[in-house]
Amino acid sequence: MKTINKFKALTTANDSFNKADYAQALRNYALVLKDHPNSKEAYNGAILAEMAMSGELSAVALFDYYEVLRSENADEADLIMSEILSSMDGTLDEIAQLISNPSKHRVELENGISYTEFKMLVEEEGDFKRIFENIMFSTRVIITEKEDFLDFLEELVAHGFSEMAISYVESALSVYKNDPKLTRVFEMIRFKAHN
Repeated sequence: MKTINKFKALTTANDSFNKADYAQALRNYALVLKDHPNSKEAYNGAILAEMAMSGELSAVALFDYYEVLRSENADEADLIMSEILSSMDGTLDEIAQLISNPSKHRVELENGISYTEFKMLVEEEGDFKRIFENIMFSTRVIITEKEDFLDFLEELVAHGFSEMAISYVESALSVYKNDPKLTRVFEMIRFKAHN
């Protein structure tokens, strides 16, 4: 027997996502999936919410795109978004486990630090490269603002991490294709990396 109203729970989850309350959105999508495990909208929404919580810059843009597609044809939108998400770098199996065990995700999120916290560490120690190398394999830097992302890229290049910066920019450009700042940064990074 179904215990929740699927439509109402999805509406609440989508509203939470739009208000940048990704943790609440994830909880609501997970509730829908518990009673309606074949709900593509809940599954795709949960993946996007988890991505947003992890600081993945493309998650919000993908969610906006998904909403536009759903307003035109919900079934087709679910299929298109499922294909996009499955083609993205990252393991959907791991995300699916996080959806089924949200408390595990909270522990993982707590292992990340915000870009502001990262910058404070760098300012205290005065050594971007050493701080970045120390945290690179043990935690993640969570960047939610575009300006912070651009600053982070510039710091990576300035400290010898050009290939990593190029990888980040290529991922961002796949979502924000016509962004002039990102395009300029990409060209600058490529130029510095090859000179």
